[in-house]
Amino acid sequence: MSDFQAIDALLASASSNQVPLPPAEERRRLREGLHLSRSQLAQALGVGASTVGGWEAGREPGGEVREKYAYFLEGARTKLDASAAADVSGNAAGPGGDGPAEAEQAVATDDADGDVLSAPEPCVLCGQPARHQVEGFPQHLNPAECGTAGPSQPHEPAPRKESRRPVPAGRQRRAASGVKVVPVGRRVQAASDTPDLIGSAVAAALDEHAGDVEAATAALVKRAIPDAMALLDHTRKGGRYDVVAHPWLPDILRKQTARGADQIWEARPKWTRPQLPAGVHEVTALDINGAYLSALKTHLPLGQLEHSTGDHHDRRRAGVHLITPPVWEHDAVLPNPLGNRDEPGPLWVTEPTLRLLLRLSGPKYGLCEPPQIHESWTSGATESLLEKFRIALKDARDRAIAEDDEVTLEYVKAMYSKFVSTMGESNYNRELYRADWMHLIRSQAFVNLWWKAHRAYDEGLMVVRAMGTDELHLTGDWRAVFAEGRGVTEVKVKDVYTVGTGPAPSDDHEPG
Repeated sequence: MSDFQAIDALLASASSNQVPLPPAEERRRLREGLHLSRSQLAQALGVGASTVGGWEAGREPGGEVREKYAYFLEGARTKLDASAAADVSGNAAGPGGDGPAEAEQAVATDDADGDVLSAPEPCVLCGQPARHQVEGFPQHLNPAECGTAGPSQPHEPAPRKESRRPVPAGRQRRAASGVKVVPVGRRVQAASDTPDLIGSAVAAALDEHAGDVEAATAALVKRAIPDAMALLDHTRKGGRYDVVAHPWLPDILRKQTARGADQIWEARPKWTRPQLPAGVHEVTALDINGAYLSALKTHLPLGQLEHSTGDHHDRRRAGVHLITPPVWEHDAVLPNPLGNRDEPGPLWVTEPTLRLLLRLSGPKYGLCEPPQIHESWTSGATESLLEKFRIALKDARDRAIAEDDEVTLEYVKAMYSKFVSTMGESNYNRELYRADWMHLIRSQAFVNLWWKAHRAYDEGLMVVRAMGTDELHLTGDWRAVFAEGRGVTEVKVKDVYTVGTGPAPSDDHEPG
């Protein structure tokens, strides 16, 4: 058989008639119309929840699973059309055509401009009664009221503006006064019902490599990304908000070239004190533990980003903002909150950076003027979206340190660091594509370091350097300010060195 005949035979055997699928937004509407979660549909189709999220964002399934997915979508459309026809028939039977559904629609129309629920509904994150909703999802606006909230980072509380919005279809459950509401999937599980994915993976790797610690560690680090995604899916079970895998993103969040960057400025610090007082100074370089792990607790957008203009910041939303930054006049003693930036003028910054600047411009600190906001891409937000994921990683890290288990420790470190670094435009993580989340989490790590530098300065220490996410150089009794250790809330010594010459001055007073 000639080459051309082989190609003809291949073309003849290939099927070009793939089962057609509705547009991406229609796929999601059909699933949500039946009040089914991505996890429920994924289980029926034999795929992951993130895979279903990718299909609903525009990715195309293939092979046999495509036919199954098309069968579900067609059945969902038929079921919803039949339900809609029954509702129309029932409404028409009411006096004057003003049936119950029309009355409910009238009420919803009256409430179309707000986000306060007429009666409490289970919070999308913790399952406890909440009176507000964000982007159509019932949620506590104040993280301190949410059952998933852990130790708070230094953020200002969100304002509780009273307004009203219609309750989305399918979310009509009401909580009786004084009754604790726990939706299905969020009931407390016994410890034996909760699998230890991290411990099981470590035990399997050590067994596979006959106890060879180095080989097991290398194998675990290599699979850290898919394992982190599996852990994320597990910690999100029962959640009423599905993590969006591949949402639409504005051009500012897309790489300008294949090897280039997008337009977001993360404010990474790279600061050294320009001048030290006369004398010899012993400097301690501190290493901040679990910087990215702590930064997972930040305000993350729940839904697709929406554009807005004007010099206004809504604390219930999060995203990226085009601002003209204020002048920073304290570079002699503290790093610029924007990091090292040479070019003047407006720039796109993340939510953590903007909130830091707004807080520093407030009456409590008064360190700069407020930034000017020109436009924003934001969505309703929460600090607790990744909280269970963060706690699972933190607990595993703490146990590994307590048990001197370096295999698990290196594995967990790889999981959270690679999770953050590959959720943007990365070929290593095809399940989660949230460049906005990546920038926000990394910027939160930089903000956390800045606050540690400020705390040291406020306690009378001299800040010598601040670098990246986890490096802070100080003089003075730093142990009176920071706890030493390997825990996430502690710091450890990276280096001790001496700088300066000549006699120490009698008065080491620093300007404010």
